[in-house]
Amino acid sequence: MKIYTKSGDEGKTSLFGGKRVEKNHIRLKAYGTIDELNSVLGVASSFAEDEYTNKIIFEIQNSLFRIGSELATPPEIKSKAVVAISQEEIHNLEQVIDNIELKLNPLKNFILPGGSQSASFLHLARTVCRRAERKIIELDLAESINPDIIIYIIRLSDLLFVLARFANHISSTPEIEWKQRG
Repeated sequence: MKIYTKSGDEGKTSLFGGKRVEKNHIRLKAYGTIDELNSVLGVASSFAEDEYTNKIIFEIQNSLFRIGSELATPPEIKSKAVVAISQEEIHNLEQVIDNIELKLNPLKNFILPGGSQSASFLHLARTVCRRAERKIIELDLAESINPDIIIYIIRLSDLLFVLARFANHISSTPEIEWKQRG
């Protein structure tokens, strides 16, 4: 099978179920940003200094593929092949956040994104996640989507922030507090 199909050469692509839309359709922007987030997480994983973080990233990446499938499916298409994100997965993210926070010093100030390579890429993933959140909410305003996707993505950005802090913690890289000037 060839990687190129030429079916999108005129600026349209197919959603799950066959419906053709412009490549700048908000649905494509939403799941395209999820794809971008997944790729940034792949880079973050390559710099992770511990297996625990890699395990978490692996689980997230698999969930993001499912979210991408959900977002690529118009609301009128029903398929057993598309498995919806659930409240249980949101709860799992919350548990991971709580477990990691127990290992960290309480946050008393804003911190600048960065630190170790691993933390820096996790912060980058967090900002891409926030952009995905905005695109998904924009899609939800136009066409109703599974509300658990929005909640999952919001929790995920929180988890990525905590994972970045954890990456700095395990590498003994100090966090740099933001200092307001003026």
